[in-house]
Parts: sequence; structure tokens; C-alpha cells
Amino acid sequence: MRYLIAVPKSAMVRIATILLCVSLPAYAQTPAPAKPKAASQSAKSSASTAKTDSSDVVARISDITLSATEVREYIAGLGERERAALMQDSALLSQAVRLTLANRLVQRELQAQKWDRRPEVAAQLDRVRQNASIELYLQAASTPPANFPSEEELQKAYDANRGAFLMPRQLQLAEILVRVPKDADRAAEEQAKQNIDEIQRKLKAAGADFAAIATQSGARNDGNLGWVVEGQIHADIRKQVTGLARNAMTGPIRLEDGWRIVKLVDTKESYTRTLPEVRDQLVQQIRSERAKALRQAYLAELLRQHPPVLNELALSGLIGKAAQK
Repeated sequence: MRYLIAVPKSAMVRIATILLCVSLPAYAQTPAPAKPKAASQSAKSSASTAKTDSSDVVARISDITLSATEVREYIAGLGERERAALMQDSALLSQAVRLTLANRLVQRELQAQKWDRRPEVAAQLDRVRQNASIELYLQAASTPPANFPSEEELQKAYDANRGAFLMPRQLQLAEILVRVPKDADRAAEEQAKQNIDEIQRKLKAAGADFAAIATQSGARNDGNLGWVVEGQIHADIRKQVTGLARNAMTGPIRLEDGWRIVKLVDTKESYTRTLPEVRDQLVQQIRSERAKALRQAYLAELLRQHPPVLNELALSGLIGKAAQK
């Protein structure tokens, strides 16, 4: 809702972006620069991927196929949250599969043109491969032990950051909205007010069904807005729903986009999530922080053992020349 809730981008959008940017296993990756003979072998290998058992094929583009086994391996390699989101929305997997097939076509084309053997491209690929190798090595060198953190360390971290696990008060809301265009004339304004008044009259009738009336008024999901953090609700609406009894409704509320009637379905009072509830999140955060510290310590020790020598005067001159361009 534009005016009811000020919510940041959803996790689903972020997951969709990840799936669109990450291809399925190896085949969609841009190959590293290779010698002419190796490039020929790579092309043969790429062609062989098309010879997949037809009973296992789940996607095809031209003569290139993708097997169920490859897709299963891809899903197994996802994080728990990404995997759960994918199970709720198969369109995310379809997007990743389409991108992978497209990447395979691109890979075949660049190999046919020997594009990766061009000097300027090979140099860039060398740098990419070198940086990737360094990053993978540093990740391995800074990975905390598998048994870290211990239960005692986990409990201490939870106690020290208990405030971060406070869940604010939430309200489950539903609404019926009668939109009013920004450039509406007086007649349209009056018509909208009449419509919201008529809806309010229906809602006050004995046995009135809010969901049915919301649907009749054009609302999606029976007008249900789900759970909303109290602080994210528009101030004018929050003022009216605060203090309402469960299943009670506000009167018509005029906001910039139109008139609305809001129903308070339920309330969740503020509470602090328990350690079992946040265990996975906390373990991941602690391990991430330890890995960062180990990486910094490793690099610091490396530089201590091999002190760098810098020509500061020459470096300053390079900066000056760059600024003049």
C-alpha cells in the first residue's frame, strides 16, 4: 500500500534478483581464456552436454538441454531461505532456467567466434580468474571451525544483543479503498464520498461480511493486508486503529489516494524472540563476523612478514596526472 504501509523491498524481490543473476551449475559460466587446442576441447564438451538422457530433460533451447539432475543440484546448493522461496514460487526457478539456457547459447557462440582468445578479453579473464582464486583462498583461510560458536558463546551473544531481537507491535489489517484521482473534479470527489458512505452503511448492517463487501468493491485478497508493524502504518490510519477492539472498523479515512475503511483483524503485542527462534540467524552472523576478523588478521600477519615498500612520491604523481585528465 502506498499510503498505508511504508515497507522496504521484499525478500522475494531480492531472491528473484539472486536467481536471475546466478546461473545453474558450471555450464552457464563464462569460460576462462584457453589455448586454441583447449578451446576446441571445450567446444566439444559443450556439445556433449546436449546429449542428455531425453527422459531426464526438463528444458531445451535449440539443441541444448538441461537435465532434472542439474536442476536438483542447483536447488540443493541454494541457501535455506532461497530454497524455501523457490518452493513457494516456481516462477523463480523458471527464470533461472531460462537464463541458464540463454547463457549456454552465448557460451557456444563465443566459443565458435574464439572470442575468449582475443588478447584484450583473455587479459580481462585472467584478472577475473586471479581475483576469484584469491577470494576463494581467503575464504578458505578465514573460515571459522565447524563447531564455532559454542553454546556458551551463542548464549552470551544473544544476551548481549537481546534488544536487537525485539519484535515491535504488529497489527493485522484489512481495508476497503475507494480511489480518487489526484486531478479529480468536485463531481468525482462527491461520487467517491457517496461510494464510501454506501460501503460503510453495508458494513454496519447485521451479519455484514467485510471480506465479501471488500471483494465486491474491487479489493484483492478480500481486502486483507496481513500483518503490519505498527510504526509502518500511515499516521492518520494508526491514530484511528489504535485502541480499536478486535474486528472493529474505522470510519471513512481520507488520504491522498482516496477514501478507505480499515478493519483491525488482530493484534500481536511486542515481544523478544527467544534464542531458539533466532539461533540460525545469530550463528550465521557470529560466524560471518569471526570470518571477517580472521581474514583481517591473516592479511595483517602476511604484511608483517613481508613489509611492502611504497614510493609515495611516485604514487602522488600518478594521482596528480589522473586528476589533470
